[in-house]
Parts: sequence; structure tokens; C-alpha cells
Amino acid sequence: MALKIRKNQSPPAPYDCPLSECLSIIGGAWTPNILWNLSAGARRFSELRHDMPKISAKMLTTRLKELEEKGIVERSVLPTSPPSVEYALTREGRELLPAIEAIAAVGRKLKRRRKKAA
Repeated sequence: MALKIRKNQSPPAPYDCPLSECLSIIGGAWTPNILWNLSAGARRFSELRHDMPKISAKMLTTRLKELEEKGIVERSVLPTSPPSVEYALTREGRELLPAIEAIAAVGRKLKRRRKKAA
């Protein structure tokens, strides 16, 4: 016998769900790490590569371009010789940091729980 489908008690998702919009930004591979590493201030490309040694240059370039297009990261060309580029969070990018910090806090709890169970 099939189980009866229960009525969903959650409020209906608004049109153009804001949760989906936010997750479309922070849900990509390496994106939370990039936001985390930019949380303390602007970083040059080479510094971000150093911060995240497992990310390829191509993937980092791709993610930074996507975040720039979405208005989360701003790219600035510095007047040095040779010119260098640095990346910083925009105001909207900084607004995502509490969500990233909350996810990290839950991750720490889950890791502690897993260690205790082992």
C-alpha cells in the first residue's frame, strides 16, 4: 500500500524564489572558498591561487568572471608595472558572508560529531 502524500506545511516559495537566487551564486564549486578568502579584503589572483592550492587557474578564472558578472566580486587593475589585478567583494558580496560563516559553523559541528562517532 502506498503512503499518503502529506500536505506541505512550509509557506509557498515566492515567485522567483530568493533562496534559489542566492544558492545559484554560492552553490558553485569553489565559490564559497573564494568568498571566504576575499572576506578579509582584496586579493590578487596569485594570492587566491596560493590560498586555494587545489584549484586550477582555469577554474579560478572562470569562477571569478562569473562572480564579477553577477555583481558579487569587483576586479580592479592596479597601476603597477607590470599591471596586476586584484579582486574584492562588492557590497552584495559582503552581504553573503553571514551565510558562508553559518555554513562553516555547521560544518565544524558536523566534523566534531563525526570525530566523536569514530
